[in-house]
Amino acid sequence: MQEDQIAGILKALAYPSRIGILQVLEKGERCVRELEKLLNMKQSNLSQYLRILKERKVLECERKGMEVCYRIKNKKILDVIRCTEKFFTSGD
Repeated sequence: MQEDQIAGILKALAYPSRIGILQVLEKGERCVRELEKLLNMKQSNLSQYLRILKERKVLECERKGMEVCYRIKNKKILDVIRCTEKFFTSGD
C-alpha cells in the first residue's frame, strides 16, 4: 500500500509545471488568479494540475468568496523536490 502512495506522489511531481506550482505555494497560499499570473499559465491547464495535486493530497484548497485558494497540505513534499535537486547537483 505505501509503495502505491509513494508512486502516486512521485507521479504527481513528474511534470515541471506542477513543481513550479509547489515552488510558488512554498511562499504561502495563493488564489487561482494569482497563480495564473505568476506562472503565466492558462486557467484550464492550471486547474488540471491543481486537481491532480489535490487528489494526491499534496495541496488543499479553500473557497474565499468567488476565489479558490490553494496551499501546500504538508510542507515535507518540498523536501522531496530539494532532495531530487541535490541528486543532480551533487559531485558523486
